[in-house]
Parts: sequence; C-alpha cells; structure tokens
Amino acid sequence: MLDISESVMQLLLALIIVGPLVGAVAALLPAPPGLRGKSPEQAVLRHGVTVTGAVLVAAIVLALGFDRDHASRMQATTDISWIAALNVRIHLGIDGISLPLLVLTALLTFLCALYSYFKQGHQPLTQRAKGPSPKAFVALILVLESGTLATFAVLDLLLFFLAFEMVLIPMYFLIARWGGSEGVPGGRRAAALKFILYTLLGSVVMLLGLLLIGLHAGTFDMVALATDNGAGLSTSVQVTAVLAIGLGLAVKTPMWPLHSWLPDAHTAAPTVGSVLLAGVLLKMGTYGFVRIVLPIAPDGMRVFAPYLAALAVAGIVYGSLACLALAKEGAGGDLKRLIAYSSVGHMGFVLLGIATMTPTGVNGALFANIAHGLITGLLFFLVGALKDRYGTADLDTLAGATGAALYGRAPRLGGLLAFAAVASLGLPGLAGFWGEMLTMFAAFDPAEGLSRPAFLTFMAVAGFGTLLTAAYLLVVVRRVCMGVPPREEEPAGPRLTDIQTYEVASWSPLVALTVIAGLWPAVLLGLTDPAVQKLLAGGKS
Repeated sequence: MLDISESVMQLLLALIIVGPLVGAVAALLPAPPGLRGKSPEQAVLRHGVTVTGAVLVAAIVLALGFDRDHASRMQATTDISWIAALNVRIHLGIDGISLPLLVLTALLTFLCALYSYFKQGHQPLTQRAKGPSPKAFVALILVLESGTLATFAVLDLLLFFLAFEMVLIPMYFLIARWGGSEGVPGGRRAAALKFILYTLLGSVVMLLGLLLIGLHAGTFDMVALATDNGAGLSTSVQVTAVLAIGLGLAVKTPMWPLHSWLPDAHTAAPTVGSVLLAGVLLKMGTYGFVRIVLPIAPDGMRVFAPYLAALAVAGIVYGSLACLALAKEGAGGDLKRLIAYSSVGHMGFVLLGIATMTPTGVNGALFANIAHGLITGLLFFLVGALKDRYGTADLDTLAGATGAALYGRAPRLGGLLAFAAVASLGLPGLAGFWGEMLTMFAAFDPAEGLSRPAFLTFMAVAGFGTLLTAAYLLVVVRRVCMGVPPREEEPAGPRLTDIQTYEVASWSPLVALTVIAGLWPAVLLGLTDPAVQKLLAGGKS
C-alpha cells in the first residue's frame, strides 16, 4: 500500500472522472502534425489508448493508496455545494464496494481502446476507409468511461442519476453506428432504439423514487441516508421508493422479464461495445441496489426481497434454457446472442445475493459482479475474434458439418475459448465460482424476517441453473472447439490465424485476474466485506 495523502487521493479521483471527458473533447480536435503517425485515424485511436491508459494508471495508484484497514470508510472524498436551493452537492468518494468496480471499468476501457487501435492497424486501408470516423468512436468510448466511473464514485442521489444517464447516448451511437445487423431483428438501429427506450423508461421511474427519498428525508446525500438506515422514511415511502428505484435498476441489470433489450443490443454492438456493456454497464444496476436500495430503504427492500429473489432465479433458469436452445444444432443461434442470454442468468445470481439482505449474500453479489465483468468481457473479445476470422458468429456456420475444430486449426484461440467457458460455468479455482457459491450459501440462511423455506427453494432452483449453465457452455465448446480439421487438399473455408500479439496483450490481464480472483478471493472479499457490514448496519462500524 502506498502512503498517499487524502488531498492527492481526492485529486486522483477527480482526474479519473473528469480526465476521459477532457480526452473526449480533445479527440474531436485535429491532431497536431507531429502526432498523426501514418494517418489521422491512427492518431486518434492512439489518443484513446493514451487517455484510457492514464486513467487506468490513476485508478491503480488510487487503489494502492486506499487504506484497506478502513475499507468501510469513504476515502478520497470531495464534498462541495453545487445546487444550494435543492441541497445537491458534488460529493465524491470510494470505499471497498466501489473501488473494485472503478478499477474494473478503467481496465476494461483501456483494453478496449488498445484492442481497437491494433485491430485497426491490421485492417486493409480500403476496409478502414469504409468505416465511420474513429474520432467520434474514441470520443464516445471516453464519455462512456467517464459516466460509468462517475456512477461508482458519486455520493449524491441526483448526481448518481445524472451519471447513470450519461452512458446511454454513447452506447446508443456505438450500437447504431458501429454495430452489425447480422442476427438482429430490424437491424442495428432497431436494437439501439430498443436499448435506449427501455433504459430511459426505467430511468424516469427511478428518478421519481430518488426524488421521493430526497424530498422526504431532506437530503440527497447517500452517506447520510445510509447512516440513517431508513429512520427518517416511513414504511410506505420506502416501499414506494424501492418499487420505483428497483424498476429502473432492474432494467439496467437486466432482470428477467425486463431483459429483452439486452440480446439485441449485444448481438448488434461492436466487439468493444459488447465488452463494455457486459463488463461495466450492467454493474451499474446491481451497484445501485447495494449502494442505494439496501441501506437507505431497508424496510421497503425487505418487502420486495422475496419477489426479487424469485425473479432472479427465474432469470437464471430462463437464461440457461435460452442458451441451450441457441446452442442446439440447426437452431441458427448467434454466439454473441447466446453469451448475452448467459448474462441474464449470471446477473440473476447477483440479484439473488442482494435479495438475501445478508453480508454473505451481498459480498457474493459483489464478487460475482467483478467475475462476470472479467469473464464475459473475455468471452465477447473471443467471439469478436471468431467473427473477424469467419465473418459470422452463427453457431451452425461456425460448427459446420464436423465442428469448427479450433483445437486443431487455432489451438490457442480454442484453448482460451474453452478456458473462458469453464470459468463462466463456475469451475472451482476460477473467479466465477465464488460469487455463485456465496449467494447460494446466503439463500440457505437469509436475513431475519425473510421466509427461509422460500429462499431454500430459490437456492435449489439456482443450483439447478448451474447445471444448465454447464450444459450449454460445454455444448458450445464441443461444437466450436472440437471436430476434425479438414485436410490441406480439402476446402477448409476461411484460413484461420491463431491469437495475434495484440490480442494476447488485450486479453491476458482478464485471464490472469480470473485465475487470481479464483485462487485468492480474499483480495476482493477483504475489500468488500467491511464496507458491506457497515452498510447493512446502517453506517455503524
């Protein structure tokens, strides 16, 4: 741990949030002649790598300077008046709950920028000329990063809402302008429109709940509200607020049956868009449940917890069955769409952990959040690489008559896809295992006042869901990775190149962190547990 003063920590946190916005503006300006390199396109993509790299370094330094011995205390705090008439303040800070998500966001955005830069360099000049301007692409990625980072760092309800909304427009344009139309009903623009309509509608309802809490409590400060633990809010206000806020957060998570925008958005989005959507944007919804709903309106949350748990396990089973249907031979399933449905199931485990209202469950949910970001981010990178090589993500086309035979044709790519699949199904020793195990442990013994028989049923259904998850992922591995490679004299379709150097650079951190989190879970749980304990106790250490 580095010994960094509080003022320097404050500066670092402000830089992490504001830096990408400044970088986005700079990306739209003409590059100085000496920095253009081979082309202006390369210059702006290199600019994206530089800015996201600087943000990642700042996030790592912030993490190293974070006082782990007091992980429940807000650190690097800034608290200044913004709109005095409404008592809205620019209140920033991090604790053991928000810090891992902050670092994950900075890491995934940097890897996406790095991947885009080198991938563009490997494209023929004629193909580059056909694509949209990279200036807007880089600017949108940076605005998206700033909004996501701000969501995890702000401590004011209205600021949280503004940051929460800030990511919608960049993601809309990434899907509508840079996405693909294969396998998407109505094309990429329809998928983008569906994404923004669903999320905006959920956000409007959420804003009403946030205003209800702030006006009744007399403050929008999340720390003060969490410390009160709902003492200043009547049960009816809490129930209404949880219903409104929960609906908005559930759309972003996404929770079944409010998930239908997700498969189309993922299928249409470019590779880096899918990585960021799955890796960080979905986490904003579950983070809101932990940071706002649980500590600020505990009585209202207790009313809805059984229903949340029931919908969570329904999502686990539904997502797995949808994936099994897509993986079936002859179904014409899209591999990106399959992974999108798998996210519905994985986020169901996160919601189940939150619904138990116990430290074990919430810690498991936070761990599963990070694990899902690492593993699903890697899966979308790999599927994007397959699509680049084959020209499609259609499973029947990829598998062909005897299987794509990645083990024989591109062994490193096939091995990495198998690794990501077994990590996603929760193999012990990898990151995906701990979150699912802790949430099911918590469902075995939920918080006082919740029906134990009901949660035992939910635990059993979630356990069945893990079997279904293993089934569809193993089917995918068998169909895509196994099979007999065609002989040299036989037509083999497109020639496959194995993993390239820039892909190794972009994916290796995700592989390493998946293994480290799986073998050494105390690194993450040691951060989250003190903060969770304090949050559930009403801010009392």
